[in-house]
Amino acid sequence: MRMYIGHHQVISAAEFREMALGFDEPAGIDRDLFRGPLAAESPQERAARLDVAREVLEELQAAGAAGDEVAELDALYADALTRTVPLQRPGRGTGRSSGTGKAA
Repeated sequence: MRMYIGHHQVISAAEFREMALGFDEPAGIDRDLFRGPLAAESPQERAARLDVAREVLEELQAAGAAGDEVAELDALYADALTRTVPLQRPGRGTGRSSGTGKAA
């Protein structure tokens, strides 16, 4: 079976995700490092993750300022991820809202 998005035939699952979401994940960026994991993390794990994320972001920004366009785009993407919140699945016992107005 062939799958099309608009006039473009989709060849692979990765291509489908890219077209459906409108962007491709940069190869060197770990989303969980910058936005946080989908599972709960301890305060110590969160602090360590944020320390590493800040260091990686600083390195990417420095490389971008030195003329590396890919690092500059990766830095922008990583910085945007730091301002996102991963969606939690209801019923996981995270204590966060399930998005329905009721506590999970």
